[in-house]
Formats: sequence, structure tokens, C-alpha cells
Amino acid sequence: MSGSPMPGVVPLLPFALLGAVCGLDVVSFPQAMISRPLVAATAAGALAGNVEMGLLVGAAVELIALETLPVGASRYPEWGSASVAAGTLAAAAPRHSPGTIPVAILAALATAWVGGWTMTVLRRWNAARARRHVAALDQGMQSAVDGLQLLGLTADFARGFGLTLLAIVALRPVLDAAASHWAVDPRTSRALVVGLAAAVAVAAVWKLFHAASLARWLFLAGLGTGVALLVWS
Repeated sequence: MSGSPMPGVVPLLPFALLGAVCGLDVVSFPQAMISRPLVAATAAGALAGNVEMGLLVGAAVELIALETLPVGASRYPEWGSASVAAGTLAAAAPRHSPGTIPVAILAALATAWVGGWTMTVLRRWNAARARRHVAALDQGMQSAVDGLQLLGLTADFARGFGLTLLAIVALRPVLDAAASHWAVDPRTSRALVVGLAAAVAVAAVWKLFHAASLARWLFLAGLGTGVALLVWS
């Protein structure tokens, strides 16, 4: 798929399925962290035959996603499906184009924002379904509980599937156009991505520093250990 013309819907089905699984993992099931951008985008890149590009996009989006704190019913970006779409797009774009990663990250941000909205819509739909079965739920009917859970899981899976497929189909022409017309040199493009992603990540980490007295020292210890392992490996 790497650097190829826009494929039909059928070749995109594996990527849509991956996006559905990662979208489901965000909240519904199994919450195994496979929806983290670093994992989801890398898996999409590997599936597309360009794991390196998927990893690069996933690492950058992961830094931005650190700002997101999914709590309760609050609205937040849905990074799982968005990261699969971004990793797929980046892996499929023409190689060595300096605009690939910046535009793929913008695609992830746009898809994550839309994904957050779809999650809110799904929650309202689930609540409406639950209200229609409130009598059975009050009686503790197992069939009602199981039915609502299975329906909610299926709907969330379908949401992630459709979102990923739509994002890839709609944004692939944008990425191809950017690859052809991107005028910023590669060094500046990389500096822009790294600078913005790092700024968001630092802001997110700074919030944690204020929440726990030992957080900054634990962070520095982990950072030093990671750098040491990187140097010695």
C-alpha cells in the first residue's frame, strides 16, 4: 500500500477493522492500551508495509495525546481510531516527502476530534436505550443487562470501523496533495512537529508535577534511566 494510488474500500477493510478494535479499546473493551497512538499507529504502519513511518507518526501523536485525561463522561479526543488512520495514511504516502508526517498528524487531530464527538453521540444513544429498559434493569434481568452491554460494544465497534474508514478515504487525497506541493524543507518540517508535540507533552507532564510532590523526581529518574539505556544499548 505504501506510496500507491488510493485503493478501493475492500483493501482498506483490515485497517478499518484495526481502527474498530483500537476505538473499542479506548473505553469499552478491553482497555488494554492498544489504543495508545504509539501502538495503534505503529500497528497500522506495519499492516501497510511501512512500520517506520507508522512508528514516527505514533510517537508524535502520543506526545500530544498525553494532554488527554479521559475521565467519566467528559468529552475528549478519541485517539485509537485516529492513530490507526494517521499511521495508515503516513505509511501509504509517497516516501521521503517532508510533508507526510505533519499532515498525517493533522489528520490524526481532526479524526480524534470527530471521534470524540461520535463517542458523545454513542453515549447518549446508549442512555436512551437503557431508559427504555429501565423496568427490566430495576428487576435485575440478566438478559436486559447482557443485551444492552452487547449492543453498546457492537455499536462502539461499528463507530470505530466507520470513523477509520471514512478518515482514510477522505484524507488520503489531502495527504497526496501535500506530498506534491509541500514547500517547507525537511529539517524545518521535522522541527515544527517535534517542537509542537514536545510543548504539548511538557505542558501535560507539568500538570502532574503540581499534583504529586515526588512526581518531578520520579519523572527525572525515569528520563535518566531511559537515556542511559538508550546510550548503552
